[in-house]
Amino acid sequence: MNRRQFLSYSALAAGTATAAWWQLRRSNHQPSVSVRRIGLPLAHALRDAQLPLTHSREQSCDTLILGSGAAALSAAWWLVRNGQRNILLAEGFERNGNQAAYTFGESKSSLHAPAGAHYLPQSSAESIHVRQMLHDLGIIQGSNPLTHPIYSDMDLVHQPDERVWADGAWHSGLLPRQDADTQRFFQYIATLRHAKDASGNKAFAMPVALSSAAEEWRRLDRITFAQWLKQQGYQSPVLWWYLDYCCRDDYGQGVAQVSAFAGLHYFAARGNENAAVLTWADGLNHIAEKLRQLIGLQELADFPDTAEYALRQPASVPAVALSVEEQGDAVNVHLRHTQNGKTHLIRAKNVICAMPLAVAKRVLRHAERYGFTAQNPLPQSAPWLVGNFVLRRFPNEAAHTELAWDNIRYGSPALGYVVASHQAIRVAKPEQTIFTAYRALNHAPPDQVRRQLLHAADEDLLALAAEDLLAVYGKSFWRAVVHVDIAVRAHAMAVPAVGYLSNPLLLELRGHHSRLQFAHSDLSSYSVFEEAVHWGVQAAQRLLG
Repeated sequence: MNRRQFLSYSALAAGTATAAWWQLRRSNHQPSVSVRRIGLPLAHALRDAQLPLTHSREQSCDTLILGSGAAALSAAWWLVRNGQRNILLAEGFERNGNQAAYTFGESKSSLHAPAGAHYLPQSSAESIHVRQMLHDLGIIQGSNPLTHPIYSDMDLVHQPDERVWADGAWHSGLLPRQDADTQRFFQYIATLRHAKDASGNKAFAMPVALSSAAEEWRRLDRITFAQWLKQQGYQSPVLWWYLDYCCRDDYGQGVAQVSAFAGLHYFAARGNENAAVLTWADGLNHIAEKLRQLIGLQELADFPDTAEYALRQPASVPAVALSVEEQGDAVNVHLRHTQNGKTHLIRAKNVICAMPLAVAKRVLRHAERYGFTAQNPLPQSAPWLVGNFVLRRFPNEAAHTELAWDNIRYGSPALGYVVASHQAIRVAKPEQTIFTAYRALNHAPPDQVRRQLLHAADEDLLALAAEDLLAVYGKSFWRAVVHVDIAVRAHAMAVPAVGYLSNPLLLELRGHHSRLQFAHSDLSSYSVFEEAVHWGVQAAQRLLG
């Protein structure tokens, strides 16, 4: 697929973003642009079995955690909370996984922004481990954190929190207007928040594994959200766009691709949809780094020169797993250092596999023993772009409007942008800031999009990332831009497609018991923090048991 076709499929060939890009090329001011394809080229070398398993050293350890995302750090937190500190953590392809941050500058005045997940909703009553974690971190306060959480004002998003650009003007909230269909939909959602089956289980719970298994609710997983909306007679273009935006934002795919159960779960599971979200300048990287500090995770530059890891506190090493094999009383793991290329064979008493399932399938020896077979397909994963626009100054806002934390554009194929400095309490705006633009690329099947992204030119990716910003601010926006960092996340999140609740591979992995435990939000086919914490703690509890 050539450049014109790529942009055309992305609804940009004749759009304002492409035109503004060429205007930028002819101007005197051109910001620098960096494109990071997360995990590459190492991930593709691993996929294609191009990395030899010859190792320079054999070592042993008690507990090895593979990965450093939310599930991995949650497992480590729970183990440390319960007295287990002899833990080695292999960071994987990227520190903190989908919670990673972007940093511009190297001094104390450096700017920080999310390079992945950027907010956390207030947790549901069922997400007890999330509430325990946030209490341990000081984000939830009060004497009854599990039943009556009180969130720190500094961590709740400040006003104005969200706005939508429609008809050439900004409107408060994410819906430009209400109509009969939107009112009917949200009235129905209000009933779903408290809906239970005959056994007293919530119809929609977070984590999703606690949701009702009754046929009256599970049949929603046999049709798409779009099919359900049509069945219910919803016709409002505003409602359809808004629901599609929400699905793309959380699932990476739209209403025509995700399960109807997932579409309703988005609105009904937490029970606090009108509550302010939690956010920070660097997004969920804030929680990841605070967890590292809380558990005393020491970061090692290289593998220690010892035959056995006897750690008094948890330690991490920048390494990825090349192969994982259970053998009797140990799990043999070949770890490759991501910087110097050294490969060590680690014999671990227990392993928590907190990697995406697509990676786990590649590195597991005898993967079929765990359920990875041709008959058990992996969940689809959705590709994303995250563009961080470093600004020397704030762009001019339309008259009588105020910049919000979350800013989206009605009808856009992109997902808008958030303002990294929004939470900073100052007398005046800081001189510099970062606008983080998100885009879920669902204009074609995910595998096709990934092939496009692999070979796309930097200017084409920039046009995709900048579309909403240029539509709102015009070509003058470029005069404020110092640098643009684009993170290409080709496998950003699992998609809860039709049938995801009964996916045989996920059911098998959830119930697996051995020296090797699985922990990742992929087990829910839903890439959110609460699901990752749930599976991380589940794996840790099994290990402790």
